[in-house]
Amino acid sequence: MSCSADPLVLDFVEWVAREPRAYAEVISTWKTSCPRLTIWEDAADRGYVARETVAGVGLVIAVTEGGERLLRANGR
Repeated sequence: MSCSADPLVLDFVEWVAREPRAYAEVISTWKTSCPRLTIWEDAADRGYVARETVAGVGLVIAVTEGGERLLRANGR
């Protein structure tokens, strides 16, 4: 991923940090038709967010410790 997309990864991690997001909400909100903008996949690959199954809710996307460090390091 190019450096120009890093602010979008940061925006995504910050959005998820507000509250764990349902997988369907992440797909709906962050979908793109551009194969070069795989923001949430890039965040997951870098360990900033992770998929978790929550009883009664289903699959959610939540920020990891690495994602929290990323946000702190960037003043968010």
